Amino acid sequence: MAYVVTQSCCADASCVVACPVNCIHPAPGEPGFGTTEMVYVDATACVGCGACATACPVGAMVPDAALTTKQLPFIDLNAAYYDAFPHADRTPVALVPQQRRLTRTGPFRVAVIGAGPAGLYTADELLKHPEVEGVDVYDRLRTPYGLVRHGVAPDHASTKLVTRLFEAIERQPRFRYFLGAAVGDELTLADLRRSYHAVVYAVGASADRALDIPGEKLVGSVPATALVGWYNGHPDQQDLEVPLAHERAVVVGNGNVALDVARILTRPTEVLERTDLAPGALDRLRGSEVREVVVLGRRGPAQAAFTVPELIGLAALDDVDVVVDCDPALLTGDDQRSQLLRDLAARPVDPTSAKRRIVLAFAVSPVEVLGEDGRVTGVRVARNRLVTGDDGAVRAETTDDTFVLDAGLVVRSVGHRGLPVADLPFDERTATVPNHQGRVEPGVYVVGWIKRGPVGFIGTNKTCAQETVETILDDLDHGLPEPTGALADAAALVRERLPESTDLGGWQRIDAAEREQGAAAGRPRVKISDASLQRAIAAAPPVARRRGLLRRTVSLTS
Repeated sequence: MAYVVTQSCCADASCVVACPVNCIHPAPGEPGFGTTEMVYVDATACVGCGACATACPVGAMVPDAALTTKQLPFIDLNAAYYDAFPHADRTPVALVPQQRRLTRTGPFRVAVIGAGPAGLYTADELLKHPEVEGVDVYDRLRTPYGLVRHGVAPDHASTKLVTRLFEAIERQPRFRYFLGAAVGDELTLADLRRSYHAVVYAVGASADRALDIPGEKLVGSVPATALVGWYNGHPDQQDLEVPLAHERAVVVGNGNVALDVARILTRPTEVLERTDLAPGALDRLRGSEVREVVVLGRRGPAQAAFTVPELIGLAALDDVDVVVDCDPALLTGDDQRSQLLRDLAARPVDPTSAKRRIVLAFAVSPVEVLGEDGRVTGVRVARNRLVTGDDGAVRAETTDDTFVLDAGLVVRSVGHRGLPVADLPFDERTATVPNHQGRVEPGVYVVGWIKRGPVGFIGTNKTCAQETVETILDDLDHGLPEPTGALADAAALVRERLPESTDLGGWQRIDAAEREQGAAAGRPRVKISDASLQRAIAAAPPVARRRGLLRRTVSLTS
């Protein structure tokens, strides 16, 4: 019996270290670790001991004998990696590189702005060094974890298990949270530099790229980040207008986020009720009239932005019909993506099916969002001609062959974009903060999407954090200016400027309240997205929270 990886990697590398025969690759230090969508188990070397499954924090390692029929493509996916990248020179035990030690004794203090995966992985890497006296993580929200909480689809519960790693980071004694503490206005970079040797920005890329077509601003045309935040309980998106009274919705773009949106709009209510989908969004989806979501991809299946694991998961759904709308000539590739799409295309379509459906359309582009009285009524779509350039890249050229898709909701999902950060330089072309291996200037650093652009997976942030932390350590060794204040001064300043901010205990009280309400409803948690209620629960002592605030939570989330 061999083990198989069945989802994207969190780059914790626990499985690599645990494996006694070194059959999991790419491993730390090998090309591709932390940047490929997952790690892979070599079935010819795996001894089936289960050490990797025990070590994996997100439950991604599954015995091949335990795979469902629809998960069997993961066996081929793992095997295909070793066909392309043989590892015949494996050693009996996975090696862990020797940890670096600073030449200066410190103590050093670091502030991290942003409590998402990039920020928390950065804190973890820094706290491995005893010379670092403390790491303070700031976030404008009262709930940490960034896109893991507000971006990962509710029906991808296993992906969210990476929060176990984050909880372990939070428990470290030299770690502190300042939540509900935005940096930029009341609290500035100059303020932080008085108390810390280094300040690291991990603020992500919170905007969407525009389509730049007529009608994009009509009511019912929404960016994917806003819609994802709406159904994931982001406090900023709870008043988003999401029209669900039309039978069709259109998603522009075919990356993983686009597939997430399509699934959430089509999956049955009884499935969504078992997830942590935000209560307000769940109520709206219960009454949704959407029956079909069309996902538009401007190039062919071979160039689709979604990953193979996401496609395998989509094809495995038995509560949604998945249809491929594509010229058969574009489905002739021998790669696994093309094979899976051919299988989907060959499935018989039952016109009497009561299931909602997702249509994966290729070689098409929206040219206009149509509307009436200021609201979306449809999308004019052009068929594309695919042209291979001298560099081998496939490009889409819009033709005059157009058609109209009636729709009440259009979601643009063509990529994230970073926003300018107060007190930092900004490159409008790349929508990132200019940096060299994370260094903006000595003492100021970036990590995550604001550093490298919106590419990669959750685990990619770990290798990105490691690079930035190495740069910080280099600068500490060479000598950074000594701050004039202490850690206590930083805390005092936050209390003075942002008295309603909270700490780890406040987040843990919100977390406990959500879990308790979830247990009562048969759900993992019932998210609290009302900012004032979050603030009240975070600040309340346990007894008051149990007796009064939970009753208020019920009234606001039911």
